[in-house]
Amino acid sequence: MSVALKQLKHPYIISDKKIRGGEPVISRTGIRVMDIAVRYEVMGMSPDEIIAALPHLNLSQIHDALSYYYENKDIIDAGWKDSLKKMDELKKAPSVLEKKLGKIKNLY
Repeated sequence: MSVALKQLKHPYIISDKKIRGGEPVISRTGIRVMDIAVRYEVMGMSPDEIIAALPHLNLSQIHDALSYYYENKDIIDAGWKDSLKKMDELKKAPSVLEKKLGKIKNLY
């Protein structure tokens, strides 16, 4: 499929390595398709509720992001699950403050 055809299919979605590491985002916003999908699928927000939460977006952008999500659901869901795993790992690691307090504790 040519790039031009993809651009027509999802005119509001871009993927650029310089923006969010290449994750698909709504053009000129930095809002990831995943952010919209999570609000819709997990949080149960309607497109109108998403616009209320992110008022700089419009309904066409929301619907385009959801369309892109459903066409690439397996890939985006895998990325989301990976993000959740990374967050769990970060929660288990000691914070900077805990590390500093540990160093101070070892001095005494």
